[in-house]
Amino acid sequence: MKFRDAVIDDLADIVAIYNSTIPSRMVTADTEPISVESRREWFYKHTPDKRPLWIVEDYSSIVGWVGFHSFVGRPAYNGTAEISVYLHEQARGKGYGTQILAYSISRCKELGITNLLAIIFSHNEPSLKLFRKFGFQDWGHLPNVASLDGVERSVSILGKRIDK
Repeated sequence: MKFRDAVIDDLADIVAIYNSTIPSRMVTADTEPISVESRREWFYKHTPDKRPLWIVEDYSSIVGWVGFHSFVGRPAYNGTAEISVYLHEQARGKGYGTQILAYSISRCKELGITNLLAIIFSHNEPSLKLFRKFGFQDWGHLPNVASLDGVERSVSILGKRIDK
């Protein structure tokens, strides 16, 4: 597997992978597909040195992407980041998530990240299981904060302290 910094030409693939998760109602709170244009500002908030957005490739094809996002956006929280991992439909369930999360955690120190967060729907057992396998613990629970097709859904906040 190869990790590389995303470039603007990757945005269409990033959005396509993201949009492919919407129908499952397991991964994102978006209920309709988003546009490439609507993600440009989000794309440019990523920086390779502190809050990267990586494309993950295997045999020269994109299997997914991973992004780090600032938590709250105030200076005192600079050491805390949220991680998002999204896989291409054909790459799911094949162990890529494990490899991506292991690599991402290994890079946290050099990115200045001391606390890593994952915000996951509480009914998304595969993602919860993946993050817990890496020592993420329950740091918060937001009961019934989302409504997906009329079904109330809770959100779990998992966290991991990155050793300095």
